[in-house]
Amino acid sequence: MAERLVAKQAPDFTLETANGDGVDFGKVSLSDYKGKWLVLFFYPLDFTFVCPTEITALSENYDEFKKLNTEVLGVSVDSIHSHRAWINTPKDSNGLGKLNFPLGADITKKAARDYGVLIEEEGVALRGLFIISPEGELKYQVVNHNDVGRSVEETFRVLEALQSGGLCPMNWKKGDKHLVAK
Repeated sequence: MAERLVAKQAPDFTLETANGDGVDFGKVSLSDYKGKWLVLFFYPLDFTFVCPTEITALSENYDEFKKLNTEVLGVSVDSIHSHRAWINTPKDSNGLGKLNFPLGADITKKAARDYGVLIEEEGVALRGLFIISPEGELKYQVVNHNDVGRSVEETFRVLEALQSGGLCPMNWKKGDKHLVAK
């Protein structure tokens, strides 16, 4: 049975990372993002076809995330060495090129399992995207089939709605009015 994650404390994690520079390795935990918003996204595997379209789009928009006090972290079940190789592979060869955020290695699949995106029989994650508040509360999740990429525009829309602090109707965009509870 699926467990609800939204409106609860986000599952903790500690992951080794390949930094977006393609050179250094690191380590991150959920607590490293305290005081900032976090867009945490899972993708199935390195060196696939839909994944680089999402990862590079998020990286290209990283400065806009920073303006919203938001960090970005990508995670798959691949190793930090595979992540680094993919970052160092040119885009025209199905690589990523340099990124503005790290990629986490979930070799044990614990994070994917804890966030409810692991396809157990395949050992890979679904495309799951989570927005976590500065206090560590999971505010938003979207999980979809691995054949379909996610929308950076929709991620920004939801992030700005969550940060607005009001009741936001369908298709709310920054600058729109909030609903008033009666």
